[in-house]
Amino acid sequence: MAGAIELPSDSEDLKALFLAQSAELAAAKAGLLTRTLEVEKLKIEIARLKRMSFGASSERMHRELEQLELKLEELETAEAEAEAAAETAPAMVEEPAPEEAPAKKTRRKLPEALPRREIVHEPACACSVCGGALRKVGEDVTEILDYIPGRFEVIRHVRPAYSCRKCEAMAQKPMPALPIPRGQAGPGLLAHVLIAKFCDHLPLYRQSEIYARDGVELDRATLADWVGKAAWLVKPLAERIGSHVMAGSVIHADDTPVPVLAPGNGKTKTGRLGLLAR
Repeated sequence: MAGAIELPSDSEDLKALFLAQSAELAAAKAGLLTRTLEVEKLKIEIARLKRMSFGASSERMHRELEQLELKLEELETAEAEAEAAAETAPAMVEEPAPEEAPAKKTRRKLPEALPRREIVHEPACACSVCGGALRKVGEDVTEILDYIPGRFEVIRHVRPAYSCRKCEAMAQKPMPALPIPRGQAGPGLLAHVLIAKFCDHLPLYRQSEIYARDGVELDRATLADWVGKAAWLVKPLAERIGSHVMAGSVIHADDTPVPVLAPGNGKTKTGRLGLLAR
């Protein structure tokens, strides 16, 4: 029978196995009871906070409610998992063999499953030196990861290289300018990352997790590097907008206090968000 457990023939070994499994089952039940009590405690706390927030609401109370709801969801998921584990015996799974460390690469290999759009940059049809006919001797391909609203796309910049049949002079189109020189991020992807971070308040580590679900591994350090270089790129525009706003005869400000981390002491301090309008 597939999946059957081979029992020991010796009575003492059989008794020891029975006691061990009984202890394991008792521990699982105790853990399940603890989670059940935590779930009930959280439900009571959530109900209390909802009664308190009825009417004039508090932002701090709403944030606390959101955190309790998330914790309750985690506990209920763990409770269901523990119930399933208590009802069925765990299957033995072989540990996978350790994988060899990947070779260090100078450029990230983009997933093959992503759709690709090819742009061919052809040079002039005649030699720029002597006017002779050109023959193709090779090509350079640069893959740039970009983001089309709703999906990723790889843009392949293909630059065929030609040589003159008469004077052997080489002809090849230069690589188009990119927002980040020698980078792999297209303008659409950079715009998406920046809008998600600064407009939708989505931290980079969460963006990294979201992109990984699409098969695109972009670690937080890479995204942070892109954000820093993009901020430098748009700095003249931001300064020009700031000068235009400050040139107004009247400026309206909205001072919004928010708690922010205070580095060094593990506490928070009051920060302020200012909204200026002419």
